[in-house]
Amino acid sequence: MLEQTLAPELFRAPAGRQLATIMSVATELPVGFISVQELSERLGVSEDWILTRTGIRERRRAAPGERLSDYAARAGRAALQRAGVSASELDLVLVATLTQDEITPNTAPLVAHALGAERAGAIDVGAACTAFLSGLALGASQIESGRAELILLVGADFVTRITNYDDRNSARLFADAAGAVVLGRGGGEQGVIGPIVLGADGSHRETIIARHSDRLITMDGPEVFRHAVRRMTAVTEEAIARAGLTLDEIDVFVYHQANARITRAVGERLGLAPERVVDCIETLGNASAATLPVALAQAERDGRLRPGARVLVSAFGAGFTWGGGVIEWGGLGDA
Repeated sequence: MLEQTLAPELFRAPAGRQLATIMSVATELPVGFISVQELSERLGVSEDWILTRTGIRERRRAAPGERLSDYAARAGRAALQRAGVSASELDLVLVATLTQDEITPNTAPLVAHALGAERAGAIDVGAACTAFLSGLALGASQIESGRAELILLVGADFVTRITNYDDRNSARLFADAAGAVVLGRGGGEQGVIGPIVLGADGSHRETIIARHSDRLITMDGPEVFRHAVRRMTAVTEEAIARAGLTLDEIDVFVYHQANARITRAVGERLGLAPERVVDCIETLGNASAATLPVALAQAERDGRLRPGARVLVSAFGAGFTWGGGVIEWGGLGDA
């Protein structure tokens, strides 16, 4: 396991190190969607069959010809505006994705160019549904070490483009979306990115896989469910312990929106009241690396991410990859 720990206490930096924070969050969602009715007809199952297994009533879908890099850039531009940061000030652009527009070039250079981030480095982060959290760990570390001061982190995926609509196990889940955050120096009213714990187990590479030969996801749903619940439950407890906190001291739990049954199962294992757990999958679906920023934005809009709130973020994805982290939410601008 890779562990990123700021300090023995969440809100105090060791001597000679910076603190990092999330300065803003923004999203860019497709207008188009796939309804549960449309999907049930295509799969030959009832709407209730899909709803009870996923909690998803509709999922967003980008139109043919729309580009992921454009969505990522628009989400990034909105996050920069909310943070009061110019693209020219950015030191680094990170894009978490598994569905870039071309095999090469990667998405991050295209986003940096579209935004006018002329002095920024640009890197894609590939860790499937855990990629945004992995990018958060990498970006925070850059700021903590003093190698960067301002970073744009985007999570963006068009998973409907690699979905096999003849496969009941996976077709009922996936969606398209983009979300972005601006990372900067933290502390005080600006909030803090605390410990982030990341893990991986490549022995399960066949459990969720999309091959070059057909570019379609295949998935062992029950096996994914078991591992996702177990790994996110364990890493939640580990990240909170690293922060020197308890479950009761966390205000909001933001999990990767993979499947409503997974989110509920993790909450039940940890004994969390449903209102403390963000669940926005019903009208959005599973958009892989985009779900964490999309869920953070939803929690901010509904008032749960007030300044000073302590937030647990966690994700699980193909690989397997997984992670958990603790954040103190800062005082953000108006949405």
